[in-house]
Parts: sequence; C-alpha cells; structure tokens
Amino acid sequence: MSHPSLHHLPGELISSSISVRDLTFSYGTHPTLKGITLEIPANGVTAFIGPSGCGKSTLLRCINRMNDEIPGARVTGGGIHIAGVDIYHPSVDVVKLRSDVGMVFQKSNPFPRSIYENVAYGLRLRGERNKSVLDQAVQEALTASALWDEVKDRLQESALGLSGGQQQRLCIARTIAVKPQVVLMDEPCSALDPIATAKVEELIWDLKADYTFIVVTHNMQQASRVSDKTAFFYLGEVVEFSDTLQMFSNPSVKKTEEYISGRFG
Repeated sequence: MSHPSLHHLPGELISSSISVRDLTFSYGTHPTLKGITLEIPANGVTAFIGPSGCGKSTLLRCINRMNDEIPGARVTGGGIHIAGVDIYHPSVDVVKLRSDVGMVFQKSNPFPRSIYENVAYGLRLRGERNKSVLDQAVQEALTASALWDEVKDRLQESALGLSGGQQQRLCIARTIAVKPQVVLMDEPCSALDPIATAKVEELIWDLKADYTFIVVTHNMQQASRVSDKTAFFYLGEVVEFSDTLQMFSNPSVKKTEEYISGRFG
C-alpha cells in the first residue's frame, strides 16, 4: 500500500497548515492533553507557551508521533491533520512523517561525525548517493542556517568541535536538508548564550517563509520576538490562541495575562 505523503497531495492541499482537532493524549489513564483544538497556519511561526508540565512539549511530540515510543501512550479525538493528511491514519509511514516534520531539540545533538556527514545524514538515509547532489544540499542547508561561511573550510572536521550555538544551527541545517514542511523546536535556545540565541531567532525569522515553525519556549521575550501566533497552555488545555501581538498587548483571558506578566509559572 502506498503511504500518504505530505508532499504529493492534490494541488489545493499543498500547504503545511496543521489542524489539531479535539485531541486528547493520555499516558495510561492520565490525560496530559485534554481536547486540544488548534488551527496552525502554514509558513509562519507559532509559539507554544505555558508553565512546565502544561502539555506544550507533549503536543509538539504528537505532531511528529514521537510519543508513539512511550508505553501506554494513547491519542484520541479528531487527531492531527497536516496538509489534509491524518497523520495517525494506519497507512501513514511514520519514518517519512518524521522527515516531513523535522524536530530540533532543547540540547543540540550533533552526531559524532563530520559537519558534512551530519547535514547529509537524512539524504543518505533516503538513499541519495550522488556526491554532487549531496554537496549541493549540504551547502544549501548550511547557507540557509547561516553557518556556511563559518564552516565551509572545515566540513570534514567533527561537528563536536563546534560551539554550542553553531551545533544548534547545524542541527537546524540537518533538519532542513531533507526539505521538511514543518519544523518543530523544543526550547531550541535554552542552553545558548544571548548572542547564539539571537542568531537562532534570526534564522527562524529568515526561514519562516519556507517552513511552518512551532517553537516551544519558556521565554516570553523570545515568543514575542519570533512568533506570529501564540498558544498559551495551562494544565493540559489551550487557554488562549491568538496573534502574538494581540496576546502580549491585550490578552483576552485573565490567566494568560497573569502568566505573561510573571505572576505565576
């Protein structure tokens, strides 16, 4: 059976918008997410904010089905549709899904191999063997990640020799080298200094025309700087979801205002 692909759909559906419909996620009998409904637009940045343990990272991991690996994990409700495809449909190829929906983690996790091989990894996994294709893809991804000029003369050196900020940008390059539609980021700057953080934020801003970004962050200033829309999570529910400017200047729910102003969380 052929697997639905996020890349090969009828013309009117080629969009990486994400529709979460009445989604409940449970570990065993305990619901971590309760009836989440969100319409996340394509080609922009949506921030997930909220106190620790409120469910924002759990939802992020539902979007590329990383929670499938957890024993006793269960998704119920209307599920998640990306570009019109139900990603929990039994015919969906989860490996392909995770290529279409890339993930950048809190702690940079370059492979213990060369800078070049880190970026080429996903393409090699797909079976690409043509050196000129790989060379071009590596250069394009490193250029898009604002890293090419810093590493072009040391591509065969270990990625572990890069600074923390460079390693995080390398992980972004590795993610976008396979041309995903969606890029998920879980606290991507929490381990970085302010200068490295600014570079990653600029990168998100520069790339958002080509990708749909979802960024989980505890940093209110970061959410206000990089995102177009913001969802505020509290105790496994979405309390408010609106344009970022609107939420930070005039939240419609008192709980959101209390969180943004630092009165709890």
